[in-house]
Amino acid sequence: MAYNLQSGGRLRPVDLARGHGLSTQAVRNYEEAGILPAADRTAHGYRTYTPLHVRALDAFLALLPGHGHRTATSVMRAVNEGATAEAFRLIDESHAQLLDDRRTLEAVEGALRDLGRPGPGATAASSAAAVTVTSASAGRFVGPLARELGIRPATLRKWERAGLVRPSRDSLTGYRVYGEADVRDAKLAHQLRRGGYPLARIAPVIEQVRSAGGLEPLEATLRDWRDRLSARGRALLAGAAELEAYLRAREEGA
Repeated sequence: MAYNLQSGGRLRPVDLARGHGLSTQAVRNYEEAGILPAADRTAHGYRTYTPLHVRALDAFLALLPGHGHRTATSVMRAVNEGATAEAFRLIDESHAQLLDDRRTLEAVEGALRDLGRPGPGATAASSAAAVTVTSASAGRFVGPLARELGIRPATLRKWERAGLVRPSRDSLTGYRVYGEADVRDAKLAHQLRRGGYPLARIAPVIEQVRSAGGLEPLEATLRDWRDRLSARGRALLAGAAELEAYLRAREEGA
């Protein structure tokens, strides 16, 4: 990137912003959020930045695709506060989440393959009902299931309106009751939502799992999911490289 460097390697906010395709307000917001180290001020109160701020902004923008805005912000804030151990812990969590999502994809793929191979005396419908992403007990109410998934009960109700889950109603209380198949569908929907899929694309996948009418329509979705995970893995690597460069620049400056 080309920068209009001031004397002594100083940059104006506009220099830092233009070099990264941002607005000067975005740069100021990043500084206030702790993503960038605090800027020096001129005698007239104007912010001045240095090549270290360039490294910091490079690192943050590289972290965004793999970690998301919240985690990337927390990582940069921790580094700038000298809490590198906390920054590394946050990065580890993102890698652990990616590994968990890969394992979930493998479990879904394995489960869907099994749908095409019903055992002796089993029907396709009974095989579909047996598919589970993780173990779950039947007869769960909306609150406990929402807590297990880490979502709000309102989200489960929204998924019900979209046809992703079909809970029954308790005969005495009228409360929603999620059976084993409902829990399976909710967990599969949760994983697909975390993968960035809209409800309109998730509904056909879950319906296919229910009906076990064939695996071919699911291939494109699973292939896209695999590609997304690979892209995220590479983004984590790119973010780590830029963060390492920023850490080294901080150490050399110190």
